[in-house]
Amino acid sequence: MPLTDRATKDQHAVLEKIAAMPEPYTTIAARLHETILAAAPRLKPRIWYGMPGYATGRSTPVLVFFRLDDGVMSLGLSDKATVERERGTTLRPSAWYLDDVDDATLARIADLVRTAVG
Repeated sequence: MPLTDRATKDQHAVLEKIAAMPEPYTTIAARLHETILAAAPRLKPRIWYGMPGYATGRSTPVLVFFRLDDGVMSLGLSDKATVERERGTTLRPSAWYLDDVDDATLARIADLVRTAVG
């Protein structure tokens, strides 16, 4: 199967997963998907552990992902992502819970994605 066919199937699978989520999570996930791909166009979506994940290639590690588990939406950066330390600490943030998104949140997510990709 040609790579573009795999990429198309992966993209379709991610969009199906998003569409199957209940509201308001379908809307939140669609906005996350769009924001992630706009912030780092070289990322390729695929299903990762049953949920949308984004990597630089089909056989490379996922860097950014989001999940819906038991009515809780989370956005995460994998251990393979570039993550900046929080100021004044040794903590490296890697996951956030979402129950809504606004423009400021999406802008911050775009920054996180650009950093994660390096």
